[in-house]
Order: sequence, then structure tokens, then C-alpha cells
Amino acid sequence: MIPNTVTLVEVGPRDGLQNEAQPVSAAHKVELVHRLQAAGCREIEVTSFVSPKWVPQMADNAEVMAAIRRQPGVRYSVLVPNMKGLEAALPTRPHEVVVFGAASEAFSRKNINCSIEESIERFRPVVAAAHAAGLKVRAAVSCALGCPYQGEVSADEVERVVRLMKAIGADHCGIADTIGVGTPRRAQAALERALKHYPLAEVSGHFHDTYGQALANIHASLALGVQVFDTSIAGLGGCPYAQGATGNVATEDVAFMLQGMGIDTGLDLDLLVDAGAYISGVLGRSPVSRVARALLARRGVALNA
Repeated sequence: MIPNTVTLVEVGPRDGLQNEAQPVSAAHKVELVHRLQAAGCREIEVTSFVSPKWVPQMADNAEVMAAIRRQPGVRYSVLVPNMKGLEAALPTRPHEVVVFGAASEAFSRKNINCSIEESIERFRPVVAAAHAAGLKVRAAVSCALGCPYQGEVSADEVERVVRLMKAIGADHCGIADTIGVGTPRRAQAALERALKHYPLAEVSGHFHDTYGQALANIHASLALGVQVFDTSIAGLGGCPYAQGATGNVATEDVAFMLQGMGIDTGLDLDLLVDAGAYISGVLGRSPVSRVARALLARRGVALNA
């Protein structure tokens, strides 16, 4: 079942940078996107169209989208939380929009003050309007392997949200371990529920590395045939529910593992390391990626502690 090719959806410019406390200029974000596509990234989640009141780091969304030198064969996606976000995003010509809903009722009520079903029903007109504009809709099921408020999340709870996403017409379903507490068998159990409702090519994994399990979870997902994963260059993005913990799994680490397994990603590892070193330098720190740190040290590059 292990696939011969895998697509890594690069989420660092959006999911990674939105968690940074220090501002990152639009010019630096655009340069990061350019470096990522030069390294072979063909799926890039660039920004989100959310209220700058809640996510100030993404306030330059339209500026960033306008400044990117688009390459043929590269798909640029954006996250939208509602119709207002979609209406702002459409003029910037994304190829795909991302919507999200939690698998945890406690998380949904705590964060957006409504039930899971209510939160996803709000996306019905968003999906319809995106499809009318010729855009693909990728849905993410967050907190699929654990919740900071209720603790464990069952596979039944995950499948409930997958069904709801399918019912509103989402084209793709991603299973996200938002707080990074998942382990391989639990990751498989959640993905198996998604695969009951979506074809293999339209199911993906999004794993955080808070407890150091992300690579193991990806390896377990590969055994099911899953061939699409979200990753973040240099491991950008912390975990807001575990202070000081790492967040998204690093693109460099996943690419290195897959390369060692003989799985084709179309990515140039050296150029990925360069891209990660670039944005880490902008942020004034070393990459979180262990592979990047090892390869940079081999090059003789001095790293911060």
C-alpha cells in the first residue's frame, strides 16, 4: 500500500507564520514562497483571509498574493473562515480554499462559541461559492487525535465531522493532529474513517510534532496508502496549547525520510534547507528541523542554540 509518490502541501507561509509573534514583512513572505517553489513545492498554502483583529500576521494577505511570481504547475491555496473571507480571497486568484472544523465539541464551543454542526453548516455557502468560481475546497478536521479541553477524541467523532464535510460538498478531507498528541495507530484509525467517505487521493494527514510522533504518524499513514501530507518549512509554527512545544512537522524532515524510503516527492532537499534557513534567519533563530540543522552543520554553517 505504500505509495511510490507523495505530495507535500507546504503550509509554512500560512499555518507556520500565523503563529509567529513578531511581524514578518510581505516581502519576506513572498520571497519564502519563491524559494519554496524553486525547491519543487507544487502545493503551497500561502495565507489566510481572516480578520486581522484575530490573526494580525495575515493582514497583508492580498499584498502577498499579488506579489507572488506564479509558476505553472504550482497551486496556491488560502484559508477562509467564512463568506467574508472568501469574498476577499477571490480577487487574489487562489486555486483552492481551505475550510476547517473541529472534531471536538468542546474545542468548537470554546473557540467559536457554537456546535460542530453549526460551524460546518456555515461553510455550505462558502463551498458553493468557491465551486461556482471554479475553486477546489479542501476541508481540515482539526483536533482529530486529541483536544486541549476534552482530551482524547474518538474515531467516531472524527467520522462525524468527515460526514458533515462531505455533506456540504468539500472536495478533500485532511485529518489534523492539531496539538500533536497522536500516535501511529490512532492516526491510522482516524484516517480509516476519512477513507470510508473520500477516495484515497483526497485524504491527507496534518501532523504536529509536539510529542515527537509526527514522522511515525506519517509512516503509519503511508501504510494505508495516504499520499498527501501537510508540512511546514523549518518546522514553522508553534503549538498554542503546549507552551514552547514544536508545532507543524518540518518539511525537510519529512522529505528526508521519504527520500530514504525511495518515495518521490519532486523536492530538492538542499533547496528546501536553504528556504528554511532563509525564513529562520528572518525570524532570528535556527530551523526546528533536525535534518536542516544536521545538513547546515555539515556545510559549516553556525547555528543558534
